[in-house]
Amino acid sequence: MRILIVGVGGVGGFIGSQINSTDLEIVYVARGKRLEFLKNNGLKVKSKLGERVIENLKIYDSIPKRIKFDVVICTVKLYDFDSFIKDFKNSNHEETIVLPFQNGIYSEQKLMEEFGEKKTYGAVAQISSFVDESESIIHKGSLATFFVGSMGDLQNDKLKIFCEKCKKSGLDIRLKSNIKEKIWEKFIFLSAYSGITTLTEKTIGEIFDSQKLKNLFIKAMRETYDLSKFFGVKFGSDPINYWLEKIKKMPYDMTSSMYIDYKKKKKLELDWLSGFIVNYSEKFGNDCSTHRLICRDILVK
Repeated sequence: MRILIVGVGGVGGFIGSQINSTDLEIVYVARGKRLEFLKNNGLKVKSKLGERVIENLKIYDSIPKRIKFDVVICTVKLYDFDSFIKDFKNSNHEETIVLPFQNGIYSEQKLMEEFGEKKTYGAVAQISSFVDESESIIHKGSLATFFVGSMGDLQNDKLKIFCEKCKKSGLDIRLKSNIKEKIWEKFIFLSAYSGITTLTEKTIGEIFDSQKLKNLFIKAMRETYDLSKFFGVKFGSDPINYWLEKIKKMPYDMTSSMYIDYKKKKKLELDWLSGFIVNYSEKFGNDCSTHRLICRDILVK
């Protein structure tokens, strides 16, 4: 099987390093200084699960048009996802499975609009990882779990084989029939996590040390949970309680990629995260006061 990883940051680079030992043929797409670094120095990952350096990468600056891929793992930022879709369509990969490991729910919705529900797959990454100043990928903590599945009712044998091969390399990737629920489950946490860490400029541990900030974090999760009901998402149990237990086990100094981008004065995914919640909550008449505060105060900082 031939796999394309578009975006070699914290998530894409980590996945690539983990599945490098399989018989999968792995090709990468990166741009700018990231591309040059990877060409010259290889892919470097620092993790409690093991440090890796992968050299001699097959890497391009855009999606190769003449190479057919079985699976495309897309990890670009949300604000670059429309450009990815345009490049992908121009490459004419009709039988390719696209796994969109973006934050939020925008990418899956966009894929359904472009290709229909039957050809759309969802993907969720539960990992805290980022590229540091030395261009190495830093994986915080030990959580590194990935979920994939069809957004429709049909399951794909190719995706099943891909997951089985990845598991043999040690990557914790799970094929789920309820991927829509998993996407929203993460969004409930991620929308609060990215927004509150960036707003307060604090880590997850510092936020939960303060009762006031903890309550604000929980309220942000509640607003996203309430919005999920309008998208037909049903949970078997309360996702907020699920995340409160998970947060207890997270590293004290863990913080969001959006806060890291904020400190580096990079473009933010704010419009696709808290901004998405505000837009749709106002449409449905739901409370979104916390996410409105996040959007307003981050933009004026």
